[in-house]
Amino acid sequence: MCKGLAALPATCLKSAKDIKHRIGFLLQKPDPPPDQKALKEKAPEVKRVESVDVEKWKSSFNNVINNEAGQAAFTAFLKSEFSEENIQFWSACEDYKKTSADKRPVKASQIFNQYVEMDSPNEVNLDSATREETRRNLMSADVTCFDEAQSKIIHLMEKDSYRRFLKSKLFLELSQSPVGSTRCGLDRGVKRNLSNSSHLLPFCA
Repeated sequence: MCKGLAALPATCLKSAKDIKHRIGFLLQKPDPPPDQKALKEKAPEVKRVESVDVEKWKSSFNNVINNEAGQAAFTAFLKSEFSEENIQFWSACEDYKKTSADKRPVKASQIFNQYVEMDSPNEVNLDSATREETRRNLMSADVTCFDEAQSKIIHLMEKDSYRRFLKSKLFLELSQSPVGSTRCGLDRGVKRNLSNSSHLLPFCA
C-alpha cells in the first residue's frame, strides 16, 4: 500500500524535484524579441531523408544547404554548436535577394542590425573591412548588398562547421540508418541543446 510522499527518503524527494525542474526548463520556449521575429525563417520540417541525398552531402557543401533535408540537418548541427547565426544570416541574405526593390532598404537595415553590426544580437564572424563595405552598401541597398558578407560566411561554414558536420554523430546516423520513420538519434548532449528545436531534425530513411 502506498504510504505517500512522506514515507520517501529526503534524497528521493530532492531528486524528484530536480528532475521536475529540469523538465520544466527544457519545455520552456521563450519568444524571440520582436525585432528578431521578422528575420527568423521557419525551418522546413523534413519528414524523410533519402540515402542518395545524404551521399551527395559528402561531396559538396552546396548539396547540403541547397537541399531541404540537408539544410535542416545542418541547422540542427549548428544549433548544437551554438553557431546557428551563420545559417540564419545566409538564409536572410537569400530571402533579401527575392525582396522587391521598394522594400530592400528596410530589409537591408534589419539584416545589418541583426547580424553584421558589431555586438548585434546574432553577430556573425566578419572582418572589419567586409563589415564596413556592407555598411556602405546600405546606401544603395541593391540586390548585391550582402554578397561579400554572405560569401565570407559560406566559406566559413564550408571550411569549418561543414567538416565537423560530416564527422558528427548526427550525420553518421543519417548515413547509416536503415529505412524507417523515426527521428535520427542524437547523443544526450546534443538532445539537450536541441530541446526546443526538435522539429528541425529530419527523419531517417
